[in-house]
Amino acid sequence: MGSSSGEDVYIAPTLARLLHSLPHVNVTLNRINNTFDPRSPAYQESLGILGSIPAAWLILTLFVLLIYLLTRCCDRKTRTSRSISALKVTLAITSVLCCAALGLGLYGNDDLHNGFSQLLTEGHQVEQLVSQIRNQTTQIEKTLTKNEESQLTTIRDAFDNYATNQTAVAQLLKWIDNAISNNSDAMHAASDIRLPLERIHLTAKIRLAEKIETWRWPITMTVLSLLLVLCVVLLVGVARHSRCALIAFSVCGLLAVIASYLMASVYLASSVALGDLCVASDKFLEEEASPELPREIVRYYTSCERARANPFTQRLREAKASIVALREVVRKMQKPANELFPGKGLEPIFISLSNQINDADKLFDTLMTLVDCHALHAHYLRGARALCNVGLLGLSLMLASSVLAGILLTILVWVDSHTWIYIRKRKDYHQVNETDTSYLPAPAASQAIAARTLQRSQGDGCDKRSTEARGAHLSHLRGHTLGRLPSHHHESFSGPNNEKDSCSRPSSVLMMASHHLSLAKIVLLKKLQVCLQGLPKLQRF
Repeated sequence: MGSSSGEDVYIAPTLARLLHSLPHVNVTLNRINNTFDPRSPAYQESLGILGSIPAAWLILTLFVLLIYLLTRCCDRKTRTSRSISALKVTLAITSVLCCAALGLGLYGNDDLHNGFSQLLTEGHQVEQLVSQIRNQTTQIEKTLTKNEESQLTTIRDAFDNYATNQTAVAQLLKWIDNAISNNSDAMHAASDIRLPLERIHLTAKIRLAEKIETWRWPITMTVLSLLLVLCVVLLVGVARHSRCALIAFSVCGLLAVIASYLMASVYLASSVALGDLCVASDKFLEEEASPELPREIVRYYTSCERARANPFTQRLREAKASIVALREVVRKMQKPANELFPGKGLEPIFISLSNQINDADKLFDTLMTLVDCHALHAHYLRGARALCNVGLLGLSLMLASSVLAGILLTILVWVDSHTWIYIRKRKDYHQVNETDTSYLPAPAASQAIAARTLQRSQGDGCDKRSTEARGAHLSHLRGHTLGRLPSHHHESFSGPNNEKDSCSRPSSVLMMASHHLSLAKIVLLKKLQVCLQGLPKLQRF
């Protein structure tokens, strides 16, 4: 497109031309015309084929992940404890990269929203400008119609009355017919300018686009934010060594991979379509114009070239000439009409007619400014640049973000499914058999009884002090066993006879010590068994 100045020239961005150059093929893989034509079934088919590329990659990815997960589920080999630091570092780094990719998508979504909103704003401006042109021409038609139906008709009827100078009356009749003709020509010129713009109503389409954008922007932000939260949950699970968080990500990560590649399919088809539109937006507007609006008019406003004449200029010039001729005729016949028909009150009618002619002339001057290409072309340029420079860049960033996020999420699901297998839960405590005492320390009571037995085994060590020590050790034993031993109330450890017998029978003493030791072990094991059975409940609590 060419224009009067370099600043007013629209140049399709490089990104749009790159997307436009992508092959557009049908189901038979034959190239088709890549001109933007949303109503063409062949063009829609080519966009669908392009959009199916990420979907096909998604199917392949899910198939590979399914095979891998089945191998992990069917693998019954015992896993030994080993260092998983490398896996955790890989998960952490990939999660951060995935967050960066999703952040790129959020940035692109904001760019697309800003570009699309700017386009809709410029669309509102164009609608207002076209509406002003329609209103202006309508006002001109009303003014000129009032001239013809009121003032000119009244003056014409007055001239039908008898007058002494019929030659002058005949001249007045010619002038009034000329005035009526000029008034009609100006009115028809205004109507010819209004009719092509009559069916151009952008309000309904703009409101539909605004409604779509109102839903699209927050939904996209929500989806990308949820994917970000999912990556953050994985980071927290890796940091806390949480098996539950890693397992949850393995499930939710698959849904995230599906969402990413589905969005990539939509974004790829949309980016290519928008690139095709941006390369030849003026051609699309010419094709989409109403049948009542000639292509020359659309081309004039989209290019605004100096060499191209305004399609409304000819009719505006004719209308201005008619207004000038009408004013001149009214001025000529005003004086002779008042002299020939003094009692008809024509003077106020001529004054009102002159005022309305001046008003119509001013309306035509304003209309000539409104139909000039520069105002509408400026809105077209701003809207096209907002959509094709800012919006297309944002949509392309969203496409890149979806593809990168899909790849990184696939890696995360694979590594995560391999990592959580090696994370073990904290082992629960088991019940201890009465015979399994290898982990228990020797009770203090057993040590005391063994020491006492060794003392009594010596020949001259059996005296009253050994008896007192034995009583103290038994008291200590009762404190450790939390009660009296079953045979304590049947035995007496005082008295000379008992001391003598004990000293004389070391084998009996050893047997009795062994009996006490066995009883102490049994009681301690019973008490410890009761305590250990309550520990898992406390741990789970």
